Amino acid sequence: MSMKAAIVGAAGFAGIELTRILLAHPSFDLAVITSNELAGTPLATEYPGFTGASDLVFSAHDNPELDTCDVVFLAVPHTAALAMAPRHVARGALVVDLSADFRLKDPAVYEQWYKTPHTEPELLAEAAFGLPELFGEGLAQAAEKRATGEGVLVGCAGCYPTATSLAAAPAIRLGLVAPEVPIVVDAISGVTGAGKKCTPRTHFCFADENFEAYGVATHRHTPEIEQILGIDGRLVFTPHLAPANRGLLSTVNLPLAQDASTDVAEIIDAYQKFYVVSSFVTVLGEGQMPKTTSVVGTNRAHIGLAVNKPARMLIAIGAIDNLGKGAASQAVQCANIVCGLPETAGLEGFALPVV
Repeated sequence: MSMKAAIVGAAGFAGIELTRILLAHPSFDLAVITSNELAGTPLATEYPGFTGASDLVFSAHDNPELDTCDVVFLAVPHTAALAMAPRHVARGALVVDLSADFRLKDPAVYEQWYKTPHTEPELLAEAAFGLPELFGEGLAQAAEKRATGEGVLVGCAGCYPTATSLAAAPAIRLGLVAPEVPIVVDAISGVTGAGKKCTPRTHFCFADENFEAYGVATHRHTPEIEQILGIDGRLVFTPHLAPANRGLLSTVNLPLAQDASTDVAEIIDAYQKFYVVSSFVTVLGEGQMPKTTSVVGTNRAHIGLAVNKPARMLIAIGAIDNLGKGAASQAVQCANIVCGLPETAGLEGFALPVV
């Protein structure tokens, strides 16, 4: 039996990627797509790539049909989900939030980084964290709760935290990383990571042929990465913007513990065992490094590993699609799990071999 699905904020980059995925999903019936700005506009008019594929029309965010949907994806700006999620959870729906509103478990940390009070601390405490490879237990508990008819909320991980954490978490959880020392992350994202609204940084004339660091020592994904990895106060995170539409590469420098092996083959083996049951994570072999073109358009993550022996430093590199595993397809993966579907449903595709 199909489940009726809605996307609130479907006109943005993450929202339209969700639309593409859900229209082909075997179990979700996409019935509502909203955009206040485009209300009344056919999907195929704004995005001609959907011509012949769907006759859906954008409606306003207050469309009453939302209240008939089993699954509601919130692809809205930060703080907007605070007002939207509670009603749908209360009526028994599954809500999957792609914003940061239900990621940070400490409301005070959210307020510090997003400069606004968290108005739903009780719902925040109940939300499952949407990074299945590292927090599968919480999603399994959410699935059990939903099976009883209760509403459930999933706060999906962000793009930089996903790539960074998938690359770093096995080493940290296996005790390979030296405690109480900084972990340095340099990450690069395509321009779609900045959202659909054009800014001086993302305008074609400024972004093309340009590489730029931004949010240096101030990026809002810093506390989320620290929360996921359990490294409070130890992260040095520098994001960069690349002249590409999509794709994200995160290079994580992990100081090895004194008793940890510097044999990269051993570390690769440990990583491969860590992710042996993960459908979407591939740990590459020795000497191989991930490329964004290998994962763009998919829910897949590639991880490459190397060791700088003189410095006793493990370099873990993660590649994902910032709109896929970093946003839309990860949201669908989480929804699949909570709804009792195969986590790969609707997400089996591979990247284009030549872009």
